[in-house]
Amino acid sequence: MGIFSGVDKNTGSAETKKFHNTYGPLLADGEIIEVGFVVFRDTFLFTNKRLILVDVQGISGRQLEYLSIPYSKITKFGVRTGGAFEPEAELRIWIGSDSIPIEKKFTKEVNVYEVQKVLASRVLK
Repeated sequence: MGIFSGVDKNTGSAETKKFHNTYGPLLADGEIIEVGFVVFRDTFLFTNKRLILVDVQGISGRQLEYLSIPYSKITKFGVRTGGAFEPEAELRIWIGSDSIPIEKKFTKEVNVYEVQKVLASRVLK
């Protein structure tokens, strides 16, 4: 698995099983991880019910923050691509009527459009 790893909807894949083994305790009854992406040390988990953002914090990486976002609460999202002098791309997600978006940065080696595509397929139903 590289810096960025996407998984298709095949719940029997090795990557999806790894996500279920690691993050299974976060799931509600009947909830399954459909797609997961690893970006640097953080993870995006798309389940059949919500988006879970796993934010690894601190130098040791022992501190974790789990942010659970029901798809119905995402009001908008956007991708800002990098330029010549600022190669990082950025994914922004707005929740409810909050005016401050959640922002996640991606290097130029990471295809932020894959994450955006999965997010669009869940939010725009």
